[in-house]
Amino acid sequence: MTEYQWDKKLKIDTIGRDDYHADNFRYPYEPTPYSVLERLSESGYITSKSILVDYGCGKGRVSFFMSSILQCRSIGIEYDEPIFRQSMENKSTFSKPMLVDFFCENAENFKIEDADSFYFFNPFDIKILTSVLGQIKSSFYSSPRKMYLFFYYPNDDYVAHLMTDYELTFVEEIDCHDLFEGNNKREKIMIFEISAE
Repeated sequence: MTEYQWDKKLKIDTIGRDDYHADNFRYPYEPTPYSVLERLSESGYITSKSILVDYGCGKGRVSFFMSSILQCRSIGIEYDEPIFRQSMENKSTFSKPMLVDFFCENAENFKIEDADSFYFFNPFDIKILTSVLGQIKSSFYSSPRKMYLFFYYPNDDYVAHLMTDYELTFVEEIDCHDLFEGNNKREKIMIFEISAE
């Protein structure tokens, strides 16, 4: 299905890029392509028992798609109030609103309770990412559990940081470059696990 067809099926409106409030620390809203989300949903890492947090959720596409396809709970974090309001408008028309929640706050301030899956599409700079990872790790050590982190289209700074973080274990990558024209090696989802060792 096309992007438009998926939006129509889910009864939401998430198409389009928005960089009105973007700056050097928080990057523009751009939704993950549905074809990539399909591949992630088929990977087996996220299940109906998962609680997924989408950082920089924008209009909520990841949350709506994963909750619809996998029946998991999903939480979207968005700092931009106008875009956050659009995610709430989408929730009002979504067929399973009880599975999704959205919070308008800075990602580094969001307190993680029982979430075990975390999605990033380059939402912010390394300084904010480091703070967010600190929150995730703190939650892990307070209540150890299997936790997966998913990084779609990771930039070089993200990859360098993640690969040198001794508390993260690289699991695998989901190759997505065949979904698009060209041969862009960044078209992938890198998967990491929090490690207690």
